[in-house]
Amino acid sequence: MKHSEGHRSNRIGWLRAAVLGADDGIVSTASLILGVAAAGATSSGVLIAGIAGLVAGAMSMAAGEYVSVSSQSDTEEADLARERKELATDDASERSELAEIYVSRGLDRNLARQVADQLMAHDALGAHARDELGITDMQRARPVMAAFASAGSFAAGAALPLLIVLLVPSSQLALFVVGTSLACLAVLGALAAHAGGANPAIGALRVTFWGAMAMAVTYGVGALFGTVV
Repeated sequence: MKHSEGHRSNRIGWLRAAVLGADDGIVSTASLILGVAAAGATSSGVLIAGIAGLVAGAMSMAAGEYVSVSSQSDTEEADLARERKELATDDASERSELAEIYVSRGLDRNLARQVADQLMAHDALGAHARDELGITDMQRARPVMAAFASAGSFAAGAALPLLIVLLVPSSQLALFVVGTSLACLAVLGALAAHAGGANPAIGALRVTFWGAMAMAVTYGVGALFGTVV
């Protein structure tokens, strides 16, 4: 019978990249827009700065995520290659090593050896990858998927404050950018916490607090330099 129980750990890879990208897209673009607006830029200047921030941020997120996850993938592949070589040259030791892992988890030695023998007969490398190295298919590093998820979610988040720039008069821009951005950050934090099995209120508060801090500091810097320059 097929095992249909869902686990939140299945979502870890894409959820982390998507939440990080969307959060960064909203916070960085809204902060950039507020800082440029506070410095006295025109509406077109604010919009251009926001678009540039969206493009640069999305590309930066994609590149950073790809490099980071690629490093993890390289490490996993190196470990698997080493394990594959050890299985080919010293099967008996690898079998004993796997049995000892099961003994440490509570099986008696005879049963542990039987389990190790059966699992290695079915898929020796898979058994060692999972139980010795902690590498499973659902949590394998996927650089391209992570890069696209980060870039796409960043662009989606950054589109919100840019839309406000297009729709709201410059005299009310700061108020609307802050209000809508914080509201969306709260929803994002709550949804991410819920998807991961955590408290939605705490997730919303955490994301909203740091978003508000970033926007406040950037606005202050823009106002300061706008006055000085």
